[in-house]
Amino acid sequence: MEPNASGNACTPGLGPGPGLGRGLRPGPHANHFSAPVTALLAALMALLALATVLGNALVVVAFAVDRSLRSRSNFFFLNLAVADLLVGGFCIPLYIPYILTGEWKFGKGLCKLWLVTDYLVCTASVFNIVLISYDRFISVTRAVTYRAQKSMTRNAIFKMALVWVAAFLLYGPAIISWEYVAKRSILPRGECYAEFFYNWYFLMTASIIEFFTPFVSVTYFNLSIYINIQKRNSLRNDYTVPSQDGLEMNFQGRKKKHIIFFASPSNLARPCLKKKKKKKDGLCWLRM
Repeated sequence: MEPNASGNACTPGLGPGPGLGRGLRPGPHANHFSAPVTALLAALMALLALATVLGNALVVVAFAVDRSLRSRSNFFFLNLAVADLLVGGFCIPLYIPYILTGEWKFGKGLCKLWLVTDYLVCTASVFNIVLISYDRFISVTRAVTYRAQKSMTRNAIFKMALVWVAAFLLYGPAIISWEYVAKRSILPRGECYAEFFYNWYFLMTASIIEFFTPFVSVTYFNLSIYINIQKRNSLRNDYTVPSQDGLEMNFQGRKKKHIIFFASPSNLARPCLKKKKKKKDGLCWLRM
C-alpha cells in the first residue's frame, strides 16, 4: 500500500480513521521543530511522496504502453496504482506543511477537497486489495469459469468503478455535509480534519466496513487459495505412481504390464513377424 500519515490502511496512524487528515493531527507542538529537524522531515516526506508517485506512475505507463498487460486481473492492479498515485501526488504534499507547521494555511475549501480525496483514495486502496484477492480466489477455485471470462474487460471496469463509488459513499457525504446536518462546526481555525473526528459511533461503523471486513475477507480468500492448492498437490501426489526403469509397481510390489500401440497404415503395412507381436485392425501391438 501507499504510505500515509494517519491511521488508515495506507499507513499506521495515531488516531481513528484512515486518512492523512483524519487519524493524525499536528498537535500543539507540531510547529516547535527545530530548523534542521524540520528540513530533515520535509526532505524525507518529499522523497516518500516522490517514490510513491514514480513507482505507481510506472505501473500506469506500463499498462498504457504494453497491450499484453491489459488482462482482467491487471486492471485491478491499475486501479490500485491510480489510488496510490493520488496519495503521493496530492494528499502527502498538502500534508507536509500542515504537519510541520501545525497550521492549515490553504483555506476551508481546499481542506474539504483534501479530506474527501484523502479518505476516498485510501479507502479505494483498501477495497482494491480486497478485489485483487477475490480475483485470485476465483482464478484458483473456479479456474474454468475464470478463464472463460478472462477477456471480459467490461466486467472488470464495472468492478473498478464500484470500488470508487463505495469508497466515496463511505466517507465523502459525511465530510461534505456533517457540519450542515449538525448545524455547527467543531473545526477550529487553522486546522483541517473531518467534522466527525470525535464521533465514535460513526468511526466504529466506518472502521468495521473499511478495515475489519476487508481484513477478514482478504484473510479468507488467501487461506482458501492456500488450502485449495494444498489439496491439489495432495491429490496429484496420490494419483502419481512412482516408476523406476520404465516399470510401474502396484501396491503388492508386482510389475504392471505395458501395452504399446502404434499405427500401421494399410498402404505401408508390414507383417508383424516379431515374437509376441500381433496385428489387429491395422494396429500392431506388443505385450510386455
